[in-house]
Amino acid sequence: MLIKASNLTIAYDKKEVVHKININVQKGEIITIVGPNGSGKTTVLKALTRIIKYKKGEILLEGKEIRKIKDKKIAKKIAILPQTRNTPEDFNVETLVRYGRFPHTNWQGKLSKEDKDIIDWAIKKTGMSHFRKNKLTELSGGERQRAWIAMALAQKTEIIVLDEPTTFLDLSHQLEVLELVKNLNKSENVTILMVLHDLNQAIRYSTRIYVMEKGKVIAKGNPEEIISSELLKDVFRVNSDFYEDKRHECNHFIPYKIEREIHDRRNIK
Repeated sequence: MLIKASNLTIAYDKKEVVHKININVQKGEIITIVGPNGSGKTTVLKALTRIIKYKKGEILLEGKEIRKIKDKKIAKKIAILPQTRNTPEDFNVETLVRYGRFPHTNWQGKLSKEDKDIIDWAIKKTGMSHFRKNKLTELSGGERQRAWIAMALAQKTEIIVLDEPTTFLDLSHQLEVLELVKNLNKSENVTILMVLHDLNQAIRYSTRIYVMEKGKVIAKGNPEEIISSELLKDVFRVNSDFYEDKRHECNHFIPYKIEREIHDRRNIK
């Protein structure tokens, strides 16, 4: 077990926003957390990666309490791509990817030949070789996302955590990024933990899914088993038709009606 969260409770200003949830991440999986806005998805990711503290419960990283592990050691195990990233405008792709090696360098931060080889490999693996000298500001949204994934890959961790990696990307770039993530999972055995808004994409690309609502995990398991018409109606307030996607050997749904009665009833104070 790479990550095990038990009875995890998270609070902001003494107000609990995540309530006693359990999440397990095993090696080689692609785990996706889905749920309506405000359900606690990103908050959980931040706690699992020690960006924020949690109030109660326990998070174990390879069997060790995560709060007792040094930052540099965590950075060798988990690479994190948050939603919001601030990068100097003069950074090019190669400079960004070099940052992925910092957890492995000595106190002087000097890169070894191995470090440089890994940087070259990460750039090539993500299809960014032709862009390595380009500034990030010169790239499309999809290209920038691939550059950030290259940096995470250069970190040489067992786990890559992505918070809504397809946000603000057009459809072709969304698929490009998710296909890259899937390829890295298969070819490099990198474990993926991410948050997605698009449920059809989550079904297609995930090994397991956790569904959150109002700070609780209300369903978890194989996408084919847990994403149903009933769940979409209860959690996302839509009626949907399901179809078999034979090309990708998974289900695909098309929402056709907003369930306003449920939505209105749940919002009555």
